[in-house]
Amino acid sequence: MISVRRGLLGISLAAAIVGGVAACGGTGEVPPEQALPVGHYTLDGQLQVWPARGGLSGDGAAHRAVADAVDAWRTPAGDRPRLETSGILWLGELDGRTLAVVAADVPVYGASWLLQLDGTGDGLTVTNAAQYTDPGYLVYSDLLPVRLDDTTRYLTSARVEQVTGPNGRPLRVSDGLTDPVGVQRCTATPVAVRLRATESLPRGTANDELLDLGSAVEPPRYPVVPDRDGRGATALEDLDTCALAGEDIAFGSIDPNPADGRSYPRVPASWPIESIYQVNLGEVESGPLAGRFDRLTWRSQEGTTYAAVFRPENGTPAVSKADTVAAVQAYEIEIQGQTYVVLSWNDEDDDAVLQLPDGVRPVLEQRGLAVVPKADRRQTFRVSVDGRLETRTVEK
Repeated sequence: MISVRRGLLGISLAAAIVGGVAACGGTGEVPPEQALPVGHYTLDGQLQVWPARGGLSGDGAAHRAVADAVDAWRTPAGDRPRLETSGILWLGELDGRTLAVVAADVPVYGASWLLQLDGTGDGLTVTNAAQYTDPGYLVYSDLLPVRLDDTTRYLTSARVEQVTGPNGRPLRVSDGLTDPVGVQRCTATPVAVRLRATESLPRGTANDELLDLGSAVEPPRYPVVPDRDGRGATALEDLDTCALAGEDIAFGSIDPNPADGRSYPRVPASWPIESIYQVNLGEVESGPLAGRFDRLTWRSQEGTTYAAVFRPENGTPAVSKADTVAAVQAYEIEIQGQTYVVLSWNDEDDDAVLQLPDGVRPVLEQRGLAVVPKADRRQTFRVSVDGRLETRTVEK
């Protein structure tokens, strides 16, 4: 354990959004027997960003079935959705089943949830519930994942003009849903959207790049991350995104520490919201550490978040837990059965000096980077960087 002393898909439209509840037929009224709106109230100028789509979007009995199922659903913490500020985004028949996609508002923590409901005639059940840690996310999004058996489709907002799949070809979109997309289980898959011109986006956008972190990422973790400069796909190449989501590695390793102290499935504080990229820290040409050390960086609930990645010349990459310290990062990473401490700091500071504990010899030391074996005792490392003495402590 290391101690120290000392998020949005699409375009954020908060300033341009006008509230107004959307319902069947565009009347702006919610039927009295249907407390859950059809469509979502978000507007971009006069454009309803999330109108109701699907062949059953005008079916009152289907609406009630969705409302009943959503009203009975609870988050893993036991919190209840607020129906009147949620909305049915898609409702219809697909692949021999009834499918509903709902943007659910859970007011306790200001959370946005994407619910997927499936049924075959005996009622609807919430089969997938994912939470995004940025409360306004589902309101401002333009592409939402829909998982069906072993396939993935995407539900598009009314702003989307074109969706490009991982093969670089446009996907066919029917009534807001794309054709199935080849998203692998534990591998980051790039997709992109082109947005049409709207009041808030007078010129639209040419190509908003996104990453689907894999079809096997378990809820409540939300699997789609903006990748605006395209660096995320490179950073996650050859990395197991299911492993990255675990408690001991990068994306899943910072516990959100809920105030109530209860134990339940929840989104880690280190879960990525956007801006994933990597920086090369240094390379080793020979020996047991032959390979490349990278720093993985992304934006999470905790702000800018980091992890170390070791990419061996041959074999599987190793990834550390997350770290949120900017001046000097310290990571514990297991390589070939040995745990190492990877220290990284500003390599542009010519006057930086590393002070190691007595008796500790680095297996790698170069500008801005040091790698030392982890000891069976507490270790304190000091680096004078940018005129300040930074201290990092690694517990036994």
